[in-house]
Parts: sequence; structure tokens; C-alpha cells
Amino acid sequence: MGSNALMEFGHIRRMRDRRFPHEIAVIMPGEYFVSATPMIVSTVLGSCVSVCLRDPLVGVGGMNHFILTEPSSHSSADAWIESGRYGSYAMELLINEILKRGGRKPRLEAKVFGGGRIYQGATDIGARNAAWAITYLEQEGLSIVKADVGDVYPRKVYFFTDTGRVLLKKLDSLHSRTLQREEERYRSSLMQATVAGEVTLF
Repeated sequence: MGSNALMEFGHIRRMRDRRFPHEIAVIMPGEYFVSATPMIVSTVLGSCVSVCLRDPLVGVGGMNHFILTEPSSHSSADAWIESGRYGSYAMELLINEILKRGGRKPRLEAKVFGGGRIYQGATDIGARNAAWAITYLEQEGLSIVKADVGDVYPRKVYFFTDTGRVLLKKLDSLHSRTLQREEERYRSSLMQATVAGEVTLF
């Protein structure tokens, strides 16, 4: 990976797994990762959604992970504070980083994952996230080549940036309960950060 990419994504945790040929970048909610050299991007999704994008001609690809579609406030301060935690920003960040590395928007292929219904209640947050992502991609004229969204289980996703290959594992109810608690804490921190204005409380 080039030095620019190392600086831009220096906060992203990387690991090795003997089962895979490339280094793995592990992204959390609000994060994204793009590479022009062969890498694997991995994340675990509950009601959150990840979009994988790739330019097959130049082999540049990446993935994001967002927990909500758009902020409740559209102030400039909120936009800067929340960044990739919202789909509306996460998609712009992902696309722009791919274009910076030689990709072209008309060639981008998209794969969408997540949006599981891991919460009990009337509101299906996962379905809303997944529908938003698919609508966004369609409105941007981006080709959706694969979508695995909805249902009631969490997912673990591995995305190969050079080939576009995806490995997906459906997780059990124990993972679902753990992810539910983590997402609830994360959403709560987002709400506190928005209320606090320019102070991020986590």
C-alpha cells in the first residue's frame, strides 16, 4: 500500500489471517477504507449497512460502514463532526477516495450488505438503512451487482478490493444480542454528540 493510503487510513486496524492472501483492514461503524493495491476489508453488521464499491478496470475498491442514513441536523458543524457515521457522508467519502485513486464513477460496481432486523420493536432500522443505500446507489447511477440485506441475522463481511469477491458469514443470535448492545451505545453517543454541538462525547 502507498504511503498516502497509510497516512489517510492510519487509524484503521489491520491484521493478518493465514486463510487469506492479503492484509485485512477491519472497519468499525463510521469508518471506511479504500485501497488501490490488493487488500481485504472486513466488518460485522447488525442493522448497519456496508456498501462495497470497486472500479474493475483499475482494481481500486473500498467499503464503508454506516449506522444511520442522515443526521437530524444539516448544520455545517454537524456534518464535520459526524462524517462517515451517516450514509449520506459515508457514500461521498467512499466514492471520492476511489476517484482519487484512479477510479471512474461510471465504472463503479456496488455490493450492499447488512440491514438485519436485530431489534425487537415496530421500527425496522435495518430495513430503512438498506432501502436508503439501494435508493442512493440507483439515484447516483451506480450498478448494484449484489445485495444481501434484511432478514434477522447479523453478518460478517470480507471484501477483496482487487477482485470484488465477497465472503459473507451469517452470525447466530448470540452475536445479534452483542451487536444490538453495541449499536445502541453507538447511537446514544451520536445523539449526545449532536446535542453537544461541536463537542464529540466519545
